[in-house]
Amino acid sequence: MKVGLYFGTFNPIHVGHLLIANYMAENTELKEVWFVVSPHSPHKEKKTLLKGHHRLEMVRLAIGGNSKLTESEAEFSLPQPSYTATTLAYLKEKHPSYSFSLLMGEDNLRGFHKWYNYEEILENHKLYVYPRVITIQEQGKQKRSLETTPISNHKNVIFCEGAPIIKISSSFIRKEIADQKDVSSLLTEKVYKYLGEMNFYK
Repeated sequence: MKVGLYFGTFNPIHVGHLLIANYMAENTELKEVWFVVSPHSPHKEKKTLLKGHHRLEMVRLAIGGNSKLTESEAEFSLPQPSYTATTLAYLKEKHPSYSFSLLMGEDNLRGFHKWYNYEEILENHKLYVYPRVITIQEQGKQKRSLETTPISNHKNVIFCEGAPIIKISSSFIRKEIADQKDVSSLLTEKVYKYLGEMNFYK
């Protein structure tokens, strides 16, 4: 089975994440998309994150009954901080008959050459790249970065230009909640209720 892995801290998961995952599950060769919840990203400070089990529960609530989407706690049993190459090896060992691909935004592709064991990842896994909203300055940096590396032209890099462009972020949602703003339209009903009940981000 072909599975797309959507890595992230999902702090919290919002409708943008779901739109991307659903697009990939419906419009590519992927049969399922797994939200791989990272207990600790090497690029983010741990103190800004809710506990892993809370973020995993919110992903589960957000997915609801969608049979093509699922939550994964694979990284919870691995050394921290989490590295994608290590997680891929772990998942391949557990599911030898599965073919795993990565979902990532254009901004992540720009820095992909800095990832741990990125060449091995690229050689053995497809990267489904979706567009991200970036500034004119960032566009220039991204273009120069991709021009200096063959990554963007690699056979395993697939640009999904039709994927929705998301203008919201988890950090924006956290700030809005802290400022007592209404974010109900940016989250699923169950996630919004969970955040309220747990009094998170306030």
